[in-house]
Amino acid sequence: MKKETLRGVVLDNVEPGATVSTDELYSYGLLTGDGFKHGRVKHGAKEYAVYDYRENKTFHVNTVEGFWKLFKASVRSTHVQISGKHMQRYLDEFTFRASNRNRVNGMFDLLVGAL
Repeated sequence: MKKETLRGVVLDNVEPGATVSTDELYSYGLLTGDGFKHGRVKHGAKEYAVYDYRENKTFHVNTVEGFWKLFKASVRSTHVQISGKHMQRYLDEFTFRASNRNRVNGMFDLLVGAL
């Protein structure tokens, strides 16, 4: 992804000053210059998490990589194919399910509460 394209997406979707963890893609270097706290893991060097003593934070991308892996498996097991036109709806539903996975009867309670 080109640096300017990536910059626009980040500025439109990530809260200013947020902490962002990425892999080693060169284009992500723009994040620090735009005021984000940026931690980079180097998968090429078999690095999967890094602790930054200055920020007192551990940076990793395992959570987002796991999310995409589960989303892809969900799509493969549920649908023959999905339309790009409705991709955002599939992502919204999967994000909702992932965000509420620890709630006992979470989705049912939310649905009943919406009636």
